[in-house]
Amino acid sequence: MAHRPNDTTLGFAAQPLTHANFDIQKPYNVPLEQRYSFSNGIHKLWVLKTDKPHSKNSKTNPRTEIRIQGYDYSSGVWQFEAYGYIPNGTSGACIMQIFGAKSQATTTMLKVYNPSLYYYAKPVLLSNVYNKWFRLNVIHDVEKNKVKVYIDEVLKYDGPGHGGKSHYFKCGVYSMNDGSFHMESHWKDIKIFKLTK
Repeated sequence: MAHRPNDTTLGFAAQPLTHANFDIQKPYNVPLEQRYSFSNGIHKLWVLKTDKPHSKNSKTNPRTEIRIQGYDYSSGVWQFEAYGYIPNGTSGACIMQIFGAKSQATTTMLKVYNPSLYYYAKPVLLSNVYNKWFRLNVIHDVEKNKVKVYIDEVLKYDGPGHGGKSHYFKCGVYSMNDGSFHMESHWKDIKIFKLTK
């Protein structure tokens, strides 16, 4: 396979992915097709601030997310790659997560606040994220407790993770407490990589 300049996947092996690896989490009382679609290779996910959580017993905020299943990990160096698109108006939403941490729920959260993309509350990763496709690569080194975030092959964040013993990747929209009424993200070419020894 030919590698691009500054290819973040150099040394990594692509893991097999099918739709069976995409667990769609959506409001429990709404049919899937009212919050998710897949057409022409594009996953479209949306949620409303007034929606229910993903299960009756959950106290979490509304979400429509793809939870990557089959590749939970507790060691090694793993990478999420995809192309994302955020429509104008989506704000107060987490669009990508590495779930699992020592003293909180997540190791990584990428959040949209009108109109910028942030790593948690800071730093700014992309000053205007709306209405354009961007390539996202997120690398998690479990042993070194390090996370790197690349956008369009440019390193935007290089810092510590939050520990934890088990992790997995998610993308879509998860409402924050100050979310817009309608939150939406689109994803294509989702890939998972693992560093080869």
